[in-house]
Parts: sequence; structure tokens; C-alpha cells
Amino acid sequence: MADPYEALGVARTASQDEIRKAYRKAAKETHPDLHPGKPEAESRFKEINAAYDIVGDAEKRKRYDAGEIDATGAERQPERRYYREYAEADPDIRYRSRGPSGAGAGPGNDGDDGFDYDIFSELFRGRGEGGRGSEGAGFRMPRGDVRYALEIDLRDAVNGAKKQVVMPDGKTLDITIPKGIREGQVLRLKGQGLPGSDGKTGDALVEIAIRPLAGFEREGDDLTSTLPVSLGEALNGASVRVETVDGAVDLKVPKGVKDGARLRLRGKGLPRGKAGERGDQYVEIRIVPPEGADDALAGFMAEWEKAHPQNPRAKGRA
Repeated sequence: MADPYEALGVARTASQDEIRKAYRKAAKETHPDLHPGKPEAESRFKEINAAYDIVGDAEKRKRYDAGEIDATGAERQPERRYYREYAEADPDIRYRSRGPSGAGAGPGNDGDDGFDYDIFSELFRGRGEGGRGSEGAGFRMPRGDVRYALEIDLRDAVNGAKKQVVMPDGKTLDITIPKGIREGQVLRLKGQGLPGSDGKTGDALVEIAIRPLAGFEREGDDLTSTLPVSLGEALNGASVRVETVDGAVDLKVPKGVKDGARLRLRGKGLPRGKAGERGDQYVEIRIVPPEGADDALAGFMAEWEKAHPQNPRAKGRA
């Protein structure tokens, strides 16, 4: 398997945030749903997910950089130098490494049984101890948690949703997105990770990213949107349909509203810290000049302005 850093196209000195951004970008570009019928995209998608599983986790990344695990997350065995290399350097080692009793246990015995005991006793030390059965020390393969980043729509974050994700091993999982989930929150799917040698299976960790929604901007837990109104609606007031993340609602535009005024829709923003509480949505008024204005309207405005002189460029009015 390729080096995780190379797979994600980041330097080994990259921050966790830089790694996360690189992963999200690569995942968007290679997701199988966006490239149906292209096995190379699916293969690349699995590769970057497997890479992110290693270096996207700070602890696993630390162990990988230290050479304790490989690019698949498997434990690396410590290098064992050949026995006779030590024996030639220090004859006492040959004696100390022999079996506890019997042939080869005492000094002066040059048989190979001491060598055999040294190698196999080290490899299989602990056999049968502490209920570990036949599992040898250093040969345990830990269960593996698999990390995945899922980008959802802003409406899904507020109202909840059902999603499907393709894991690095190709398995498809159904995920329930709870109402009010927040950016960066991680969903843990028990037992959906990689199995270990102890028979236990790790978990799937799904980190949520919230995709911006067209027509809305975030201000903390509040949302802002723009509402175009006609000159007549602004002058006389009106009831206008406005889009929210919960669907369209009627908003009362007050008579004589000014361009740039912000009207508030309570509780139509994003979930706050406390359960059930939400921010607000602010609707900014934009007065649109009338299209196809004729001479009659122009003449009326000229006469009206004579009786009501105004200077919108005066200090404090710009």
C-alpha cells in the first residue's frame, strides 16, 4: 500500500487540519457516486480513505511515523538480529539464552538446542499464560477503527436524514444523521471497522462536514438570507414567502421598510448547544427598482421629490 502522505498529497509535516482538508477534497473528486462505472475512481477512493484512517487519526499517525505500524495499520514486528551475531560477540549470551534445564542449559554445551530454545521461546513467549492461549507475544493484531468524512447538506444537519456511505473496504453502511448535528461531530458505528486477531472488530468513525446551502450564509448559530422586494411592496408593506431550512414561510414586510433592513425569523437558524434550541434567521431586504419604468412613473417621481426633497448621499445616509 502507498504511503498515506503520498496518497493524500500532503507533506509529512502537514497539520491535522491540512490533512483533513486534503482528504475531503480528494474524497469529493473520487467518490463512486460521482463516477459511476469507473473502477479506477472507486479504487482511488478506497486508497485515500485507507490513508486517512492512518494519518487522519493523531494517535495512529504518531505510531506510523514512529514505525510501529505500517500503511495498513498492522503492527510492525521489531527487528530481531541473528542469534549467532550476539553469541559471537558475547559467549555468556549463549549460556543465558539456553533452556532453563536439561540439554544445552549449562556452560560448555555447544549443541544447537540452546539456539532453538532462544528463538522459539522469544517468538512464542507467553504461550498459555494469562489466558492468551496460543497467541504469541508481539503477534497480536489490534482491531482497527476506520475513519470516514461525510459531507451533508445544511438542511440535513438541522432536520436529520438517512445517508449511505461506502467504506474503504467497499462495504456500504446506512447512517442515521441526528437532528441538530454540528460541524466536525463524529458518529461512531460500533463493530463496523476492521477485525483484530482477538476476534473483536473496530468501529467506523464518521466525521461530519456541513455543506453550505445556496441562498444562506452562517453567522455562528444564525443564518442570513436576502429577500428582494418591489418598490411597491416596500412602500405599502406585504406578506412575502421566504425560504428557510425548514421550508417556506410567510414573512410580513412592514410598510415603508428600507433597503438593507434585517427582519428576524426566530428559531429558524442552526441548533445551539442546548437540546431543542436554535438560532435565528435574518432576512435582509433588497428593494428592486421597477422594470420597464415609463414616462408617467418618472414624471410622478420627479413631482414627488420636489415636494419631498432628499439627498441619499448626505452624511450619515450613505
